[in-house]
Amino acid sequence: MTNDSDKTTHFGFETVAESDKAGRVQGVFNSVASKYDIMNDVMSVGIHRVWKEAMMDWLAPRAGQKLLDVAGGTGDVSFKFLGRAGSGHATVLDLTEPMLVEGRKRAEAAAMADSLDWVVGDAMALPFEDNTFDVYTISFGIRNVTRPQEALNEAYRVLRPGGRLMVLEFSQLPNPMMQKAYDLYSFNVIPRMGQMIANDRDSYQYLVESIRNFPDQETFLGMLRTAGFGQAKYRNLSLGIAALHSGWKI
Repeated sequence: MTNDSDKTTHFGFETVAESDKAGRVQGVFNSVASKYDIMNDVMSVGIHRVWKEAMMDWLAPRAGQKLLDVAGGTGDVSFKFLGRAGSGHATVLDLTEPMLVEGRKRAEAAAMADSLDWVVGDAMALPFEDNTFDVYTISFGIRNVTRPQEALNEAYRVLRPGGRLMVLEFSQLPNPMMQKAYDLYSFNVIPRMGQMIANDRDSYQYLVESIRNFPDQETFLGMLRTAGFGQAKYRNLSLGIAALHSGWKI
């Protein structure tokens, strides 16, 4: 019989005990928190901003909605959501407190502090009641969760009936030659950028490796359905470098 303590998972290309992954992911984001937004711009040549706008276009936020933004870090998705909705409330949850501290500073500077809560918490064990939120988002975060299926199950639990899940995550290109070219860029350029800009090569090496370990679009779509989501669909962004997955609690 296998003990929970014997279970393993991926940390990049390394195999680690499940019980160790969260702490190691936390270490990565503690290290890069102050430079995280800058690095996102550099790594994606600013395209992550376009992807997040595409996410908002599909999500179509409405006035008065309550958002839970998991692995929300410095809050950029929540800021976009509230801007589109016009009114409402966002709760940003992240495992890494320094990321939330950076986000809180931005909210205060933008005079949006009253519309946002910042919560340190785990995507696999959300500290909220059932049927609490209208919308659940997670952007470039679910691949860092130790057991992504549990995070999706929790998303379903905390959403109200009629609520919507949307996941933005790096994915797989359908063309093998294009995927090979993208991998060459990712593995050779991004860790060097991490060293130059954030003085942290290892964290960005992990982030690149974690993308390659994440399930492809169809596999992840099946995980949404397993969690109970209806009308589950996905859209590729930039030919599949990233993908948006959407589902409803019906």
